[in-house]
Amino acid sequence: MKNRNKTIVTLGLLLFMGFASIAQKQKQQPNILFIAIDDINDWVSPLEGNIQAITPSMDKFTKEGAMVFKNAVCAAPICGPSRSALLSGFLPSTSGVYGNAHNMLYSDIVKENATLPEYFSKNGYHTLANGKIFHKHGTANGTDFGHWAFNEFARARRYNNDPVDKKRYTSSKAGIINGKRNADFASKESKLSWGPTTDSFKETVDYTVADWAKTQLQRDFDKPFFMGVGFIKPHLPWIVPQEFFDLYNLDSIVSPIVNETDLDDILTTDGKKAYKATGEYKWIKKHGLEKEATRAYLASISYVDACLGIVIDALEESKYANNTIVVVWGDHGWHLGEKQRYLKNTTWLEAVKTPLFVRVPDMKKAIVVDKNVSLIDLYPTLIELSGLPKKQNLDGHSFASLIDNPKAKWDYPGITITQDGTSVLLGKWHYMITVDGTEQLYNIEKDPLEWENLILDKSYKSIVDNLSKWVPKNRHKSSKVRFKKMKNYVDAPADPTLRATRKLAKLN
Repeated sequence: MKNRNKTIVTLGLLLFMGFASIAQKQKQQPNILFIAIDDINDWVSPLEGNIQAITPSMDKFTKEGAMVFKNAVCAAPICGPSRSALLSGFLPSTSGVYGNAHNMLYSDIVKENATLPEYFSKNGYHTLANGKIFHKHGTANGTDFGHWAFNEFARARRYNNDPVDKKRYTSSKAGIINGKRNADFASKESKLSWGPTTDSFKETVDYTVADWAKTQLQRDFDKPFFMGVGFIKPHLPWIVPQEFFDLYNLDSIVSPIVNETDLDDILTTDGKKAYKATGEYKWIKKHGLEKEATRAYLASISYVDACLGIVIDALEESKYANNTIVVVWGDHGWHLGEKQRYLKNTTWLEAVKTPLFVRVPDMKKAIVVDKNVSLIDLYPTLIELSGLPKKQNLDGHSFASLIDNPKAKWDYPGITITQDGTSVLLGKWHYMITVDGTEQLYNIEKDPLEWENLILDKSYKSIVDNLSKWVPKNRHKSSKVRFKKMKNYVDAPADPTLRATRKLAKLN
């Protein structure tokens, strides 16, 4: 009888130890809070890209503990290709996804490999998202929002933007400036617009996404979670509540310095000027709206910063605060007059640099890193930080070693690829080359505005030779869009329990 009792006690202890071991393992498995911000450049306080920017949530988040990557770059300087690269783990030159019209699902390599959230789902995570994480695509059967990649997907975005106060609205295409319409104001070459919304802060789309995240962080999860939170601002149109415009005194606004001869030393292989001022730049300059445009963009940044604060505060008040990796990233930068242009999709610093902040558990202060990491590096980094099996074929490199030791060896440049060319950023040197051979080289330490193209100076040949080695030699052809192939991908229903339509068992 004693032996039987002893056996029962022993089995009980073993079971308890087993459950304790499982519980400890689950406790150690970090959650991932993955926060995307659309079209945001380095005009945020932690990056000091524009000292006028008012971003208290980012300041608080980074100062209380986060790694601030001052020279992080996007894989592509436009929404769709940037997000496709980050989420698939493959550069545009590998996948063929160069433009917003290119759906990554048509890429042969993406067809055979799990995207970042799918990989986490395959490896024991519960994945969920709201807002813009993947870039959306129209299909024959509805809109593909990337909802197939998550175990749960909610959609807070509207089909139309937040309503604007027409008395304070400015639109280049509509020919409206500060609420006044005039045919002379209209421009077919420009697509800028801004103004205050008539919605309250809590009625706006990004607030709704933030509030959704706040609610999710109050839930109980039986698995570690990977939560995507996608904010759409400061993407055009710059329509946000008036309170965020009011943060900036128009008379005190300082717009970026523009060098009117800036493009003269960027020449094609046959000696012609490679670039000219864009329609947006000419429209802004014609009507003297530099300050208004700068304020509208800053207001949009402050708005999304307030939305970010809601999510971060909710995390810190939740039971997941001490076991969650937080990644805050922008998909690419934005021009505000520099290089005589607005918008994005260039290889200059304004477009390729973007915010990247990473917090891991127990990080208690801001750690600034100057090394050139890329958004393409997030996939392998999050895998390593989460203890998941290594994925061998990704284009990026894990920077987990930098989180352990910011002075660790890191020899990789930041590579950004467009349909027309490549940017290589390594330390103080920024090299660019187009597919037709137009080259640029800047010493951004001495020339941060990139006004002096050094490419014709033979004394820099060795530097050019070293940087050009990183330019992809064999660029994959563009992926083709074929809507009729999209029968399995439909508009996300209201039901948040939508399951992925891709069969994860078949994906690497």
